Formats: sequence, C-alpha cells, structure tokens
Amino acid sequence: MKRSNIILLVIGAALLLLVFNGCGSYNNMVTKQEATSSAWAQVENVYQRRLDLIPNLVNTVKGVANFEQKTLTDVINARASATQMKVDASKLSPEQLQKFQASQGELSQALGRLMVVAEQYPQLKATQNFLELQSQLEGTENRIAVERGKFNDIVKDYNSYIRKFPQVLYAGIFGFDKKGYFEADKGAEKAPEVSFE
Repeated sequence: MKRSNIILLVIGAALLLLVFNGCGSYNNMVTKQEATSSAWAQVENVYQRRLDLIPNLVNTVKGVANFEQKTLTDVINARASATQMKVDASKLSPEQLQKFQASQGELSQALGRLMVVAEQYPQLKATQNFLELQSQLEGTENRIAVERGKFNDIVKDYNSYIRKFPQVLYAGIFGFDKKGYFEADKGAEKAPEVSFE
C-alpha cells in the first residue's frame, strides 16, 4: 500500500470514530435533557397542586368573621403572580429558575402569614375543612421539596455530562446549554432566633 493510502485510511478511521462518538454523545445529551424536562414537569405538577389548593383555603378562611382582609389579599395576589410565571422546560437557565423561585417564594411567605394569622381564630382552627386543607398544604410543601431535590440531581447529572470532554465540544455545536438549579431561599442559611421571655 502506498503511504498516501495509509494516511487517507487513518484519517477516514479518525473521522468515522469522531462521527460515532458524536452520535453517541448527542443521543446521551438528548436523553439527559429529556430527563430534566420530565423532572421539571413533575416540579410544576406539585407547584400546581399547591396553587389549586389555595382558592379553597381562601374561601374557607373568608367564612370566618373579621378575618384580616389584607392577609387574604396578599395570598390572592401572590397566587396570581405565581400563576403567571411560566418557565419553558427547554430554557431552564439559572436566571429563569431564579425568577420562578422568587414568585413561588412570595406565595410561600404569603401562605405562611395566612397560617400565622389563622392561629388567632379558634373557630377557624376547629373547622374540619380548614384542618384538611392545612394538612394537604403541608403534604404538598413536602412533595415540592422532594421534587426540587430530584430535579437538582437530574440537572447535576446533565450539567456535568455536557461539561466533560469531548461532550463539551458537541454540546456547544448542538446547542445544549447548562440548566439552572433550585437554591435555598434567601435567609435560609440563618437559623431563626428563639427567645423565651
């Protein structure tokens, strides 16, 4: 065989190897990206469950005379804001996820204030409907935490895969971008102060 034929054969084999490696990497990136989309859909599902419970909770609380109207208005407005915040699963950038998390955080704070105020109304705490809704909300908050954790694990797998060599080359070529994570809420790193005076 001539030297030029050997060189062409080596170059052809190297190109063939690159094509097979690229196909495998691309398919793995697609699979991992779909896993992040699926995990995101589950996160949205549990947040939607919470949004669906809120009107029933507000209506139950409204039935109690003299309940603080501002607290109810805050919850209704925070729910409306959270409902409007949509994130496309294909664009789960850190910035988009922070915006989503901020709107959901406002709703969580409003619900927290509602529950604190509700403690001041014994007739409300004795209502079976309120107790059931409160229990369902607590369960939903636990589901949200679990799904956020699962989502972060799947995103970590995806992000680390697309940043490894040689996948980082293919990710850049095919447009696979890093996804964002859920982070702890601001102030969560500080333990609350408890005072017994």
